[in-house]
Amino acid sequence: MPIPPPLNFQASALLALLLLLDGNMFSLPEPPSGPLEKIFQYIDLHQDEFVQTLREWVAVESDSIQPVPRLRQELLRMMTMAADRLQHLGASVQCVDLGSQELPGGQSLPIPPVILAELGTDPKKPTVCFYGHLDVQPAKREDGWHTDPYSLTEVDGKLYGRGATDNKGPVLAYIHAVSTFQALEQGLPVNLKFILEGMEEAGSVALEELIRREKERFFAGVNYIVISDNLWLSGRKPALTYGTRGNAYFLVEVKCRDQDFHSGTFGGILHEPMADLVALLGSLVNSSGHILIPGIYDSVAPLPEDEKATYEAIELDLEEYCSSSQVERFLFDTKEEILMHLWRYPSLSIHGIEGAFDEPGAKTVIPGRVVGKFSIRLVPHMNVSMVEKQVKQYLEDVFSKRKSSNRMTVSMVVGLPPWLANVNDPQYLAAKRAIRTVFGTDPDMIRDGSSIPIARTFQDILQKSVMMLPLGAVDDGEHSQNEKINRWNYIEGSKLFAAFFLEMAKLQSQ
Repeated sequence: MPIPPPLNFQASALLALLLLLDGNMFSLPEPPSGPLEKIFQYIDLHQDEFVQTLREWVAVESDSIQPVPRLRQELLRMMTMAADRLQHLGASVQCVDLGSQELPGGQSLPIPPVILAELGTDPKKPTVCFYGHLDVQPAKREDGWHTDPYSLTEVDGKLYGRGATDNKGPVLAYIHAVSTFQALEQGLPVNLKFILEGMEEAGSVALEELIRREKERFFAGVNYIVISDNLWLSGRKPALTYGTRGNAYFLVEVKCRDQDFHSGTFGGILHEPMADLVALLGSLVNSSGHILIPGIYDSVAPLPEDEKATYEAIELDLEEYCSSSQVERFLFDTKEEILMHLWRYPSLSIHGIEGAFDEPGAKTVIPGRVVGKFSIRLVPHMNVSMVEKQVKQYLEDVFSKRKSSNRMTVSMVVGLPPWLANVNDPQYLAAKRAIRTVFGTDPDMIRDGSSIPIARTFQDILQKSVMMLPLGAVDDGEHSQNEKINRWNYIEGSKLFAAFFLEMAKLQSQ
């Protein structure tokens, strides 16, 4: 793919203007006045410098998934770089050692430290804590990347690189907002704390224990927690996220014996584990996406009128959404139905089968043991333990009716509850005002159909207000090949955080 030179400031500003005018979705924001005018000017003038910093961070192969000593050293290097930058801002920084990660086979690898940083202790100001992660998913050029995933490459205003949007770009945007206040010798309007980890993609190893341990110390003075680790619903209109679905992940094993069978010798005279498993998996959900497990919808909250209006207000081009997803047709025909079934209703997905021979060629083997994998995305008011009980009872009933001589076991290996925020919390109101200032529009109020466990962890343990303030566009491709963040989102996101600080201070003084 030919790579054009990076955009200069004028070209980037023109791109931002075109994005704002695209489809008449936005009115142009009012020119900022007071402190914001100089802040926005500074960010615009220093955007190439900010992009260069992102380039340096993306160059670190901070992959937490592959248990390789070299990559774990890269993670340690990434955390050191972040700690150094926060210290340069004048923050007090603590790198908390979490010990080692024990892996199958007796291997042990160091867990990268969690950064706890503080900047400002004025009791008259609100204290906002920002959570982010600096580890990434694996990426290799031969997997289908157009460019080197660890060399940030700008093409048509898009900054391609692993971690650009998930989550190094948003973390840096927050840091750039802070550094801009300092460069202009403007006092920070809020007290800030940072918690940055390096194992989010691997399940945030040991983080929950640390949060519990620091509840009465580091988090004692925190009023609000901000997470910027998800995406907008569109490529142009900003969003605020106030809820995520949980996840109950199940394994269902059907076993006859440990060895496989020859289908010519045993076919037709035994209950085949694969046939039993296929019947079990096929009994879970119908062709309309409706989950067939009795009682699974009993706890789902009814749809109130004010929530229904929220879905109607969200701008979503179904034709564009379908095309960008490369899907011929969805299960539902209206925007409202699609959003509700992504966010407020549970869904069941079948993920795969272990023990099945999936190599190319005509195999004549009957697997002696197979394991099916499926998950249920949980919505508010659904109880993880109740769902586990309902699933196990249902599959036992279905299996018993087959009168199979095989053995079936069902286990829930992940049980993450959903998360829902109060959109009337002060930080949501401040974020809405900041978005209006920067982008000239009100945000889409959205939920996320996936699970982001850290939000619920903060909410349950700390009993603090948690908000998700995404910066990335819907097509950023987090976890995928050619992950990117738009230069416009990255730079305007830095302005957004700066405006958010000021709005939080205003609300505190009212």
